[in-house]
Amino acid sequence: MGCRKPYRRQRTMKVVVFGATGGTGRQVVIQALEAGHEVTVIARNPEALYIHGERLEIFQGDVLDPASFSKRIVGQDAVLSALGVNHRKPTSVYSEGTGNIAKAMQEVGVHRLISLSSAGLEIPSDTPWMVRQTIKLVIQPMFKYAYEDMARMEEKLQKSGLNWTVVRPPRLTNGQKTGTYRTTINKHLPKARGITRADLAD
Repeated sequence: MGCRKPYRRQRTMKVVVFGATGGTGRQVVIQALEAGHEVTVIARNPEALYIHGERLEIFQGDVLDPASFSKRIVGQDAVLSALGVNHRKPTSVYSEGTGNIAKAMQEVGVHRLISLSSAGLEIPSDTPWMVRQTIKLVIQPMFKYAYEDMARMEEKLQKSGLNWTVVRPPRLTNGQKTGTYRTTINKHLPKARGITRADLAD
């Protein structure tokens, strides 16, 4: 897809957002509110969100502690996860955290889950040689533990029985939302160089 289709207003939904204090998660919350949806945010540090709205509820919770958030999923239409880590140490936030989210959803009958991963898990065949070497020798080793855990997360979702979508964006930037970007489903996106967090949230 080269350009987005004309915007059509969707029905109002109730959504839960994890990872809302990160760059992409914050954009997800802002844009969901602008679209008229009711948004529930689960965050370890709610005070870091700096977003207010009459259709927004923010609760403290930790994806590694299901009891801290599971009751907030009851009655929701969908869950969006923009979980991330800001360190390069071994982590289980993606796999264990998303596994906890999926289990909580199953227990209360919520089925729709969208979760962020990364295009860095694989090197496309059409990647230029220099870029390929940079990814292989620099990027993948640098984010080794995060990528390993994202792969475990994706494997768990495939077995979850939920109506799930994993989004694998390329390099993220902090530009404005353009509404013009390309997507593909279940196959490689040729010549993907980057996307703004605002467009990714859209």
